Amino acid sequence: MWSRRQGRLRPTVCGVEELRRRRREREAALRKARREQQLVSKRLLRNDAPEEAGEGCVAAILGETEVQQFLRQAQRGTEEKEREGALVSLRRGLQHPETQQTFIRLEGSMRTLVGLLTSNQALLQLEAARCLHELSHSEQSTVAEACLPATSYLLTYLSSHSSDFIELCLYTLGNLIVESEAVRRQLLPQGIVPALAACIQSPHVAVLEALGYALSQLLQAEEAPEKIIPPASASSSILASTLPQHMLQMLQPGPKLNPGVAVEFAWCLHYIICSQVSNPLLIGHGALSTLGLLLLDLAGAVQKTEDAGLELFFFQKQPSLLPEGLWLLNNLTANSPSFCTSLLSLDLIEPLLQLLPVSNVVSVMVLTVLCNVAEKGPAYCQRLWPGPLLPALLHTLAFSDTEVVGQSLELLHLLFLYQPEAVQVFLQQSGLQALERHQEEAQLQDRVYALQQTALQG
Repeated sequence: MWSRRQGRLRPTVCGVEELRRRRREREAALRKARREQQLVSKRLLRNDAPEEAGEGCVAAILGETEVQQFLRQAQRGTEEKEREGALVSLRRGLQHPETQQTFIRLEGSMRTLVGLLTSNQALLQLEAARCLHELSHSEQSTVAEACLPATSYLLTYLSSHSSDFIELCLYTLGNLIVESEAVRRQLLPQGIVPALAACIQSPHVAVLEALGYALSQLLQAEEAPEKIIPPASASSSILASTLPQHMLQMLQPGPKLNPGVAVEFAWCLHYIICSQVSNPLLIGHGALSTLGLLLLDLAGAVQKTEDAGLELFFFQKQPSLLPEGLWLLNNLTANSPSFCTSLLSLDLIEPLLQLLPVSNVVSVMVLTVLCNVAEKGPAYCQRLWPGPLLPALLHTLAFSDTEVVGQSLELLHLLFLYQPEAVQVFLQQSGLQALERHQEEAQLQDRVYALQQTALQG
């Protein structure tokens, strides 16, 4: 029965190097897609008061005369309420790209707004900061660069006593950082890294989420691996600061774990790990053990909620934490035998397998991590086989999701290459029938055939 399809389809049998090449290409494409998805994302905070949100308060596009009028009222009005109202009207107008362009073309407009940002009246400061936030959300780099005179003040206000004000400044900085290299060049010598490091001590969840966002925007910059991440300068380097240790603390399981905060910092660690600048430093800070404990904790939660509906539990309570934790584990193990050894030493294989039923996305990530381990060679496959891996793979081969089945086939292929005795055990446990289920699926035919051929040669 193994040779049933030999006359119908004869692709080249995949060797180890071909498997590795395919996996490298797939990983590169996935990283590129994730990076581009993040690059286009900006955060916008809007919390208009009920009286502002009525029918009569629809934001209108402002012309040059109106922008000048509102700035003049905000700067010279006789009553604080009048000045604040002028800034509210300006801020609402700045929701439109046309008004943003009018504003930055108007001579002295940014200087006036910065003057209001640095005034000694808290309400005016807040509304001026909200105007800057609207400008930071622009898709035009010229608008972001027009905000350069305000960046040093935004950094200064990260030490404010108001958590709401700090949150607003962080999201504004994050939006500006991702839009323009000129902004990043100015912020680094102004001390953005130590300013962000100070914010991570905040007890406020909203501030920590905003911090994670701003930091991830900084870390995904093209120049980050050379100029931002390396521990070369204590004043501008992420790895030379206390940030990595604190980021890992945000991922530690326990009653203080906040999924939203953890996901933001998981993205930060993702960019650091992908830079390949100094991953051993992260390991020295306990990155792998922290992720291991997190996954053990989540695997325990899977066991406890097995009868309650796994997807409902995870996608309502922790929608992104588990996939992001696995993505980090994938990045750590992809090109490092030593990290794979640590994964095995921490006995994380069985807990990883317990996560397979959670969702198709999680299954693919778990199988990818296991492939990272298996492709390191015979010594690593000996640690994977025998054990609970075979029953788990027979189960995932029954999935209807093509990507899950494809990753399962790839893992089996690696095991057959490096652990030939696994073939007979697989066949004895109805592995052939599990493979035949996918013989007619176009996306899987080649891999099923290659696996059959590898088994026959074994």
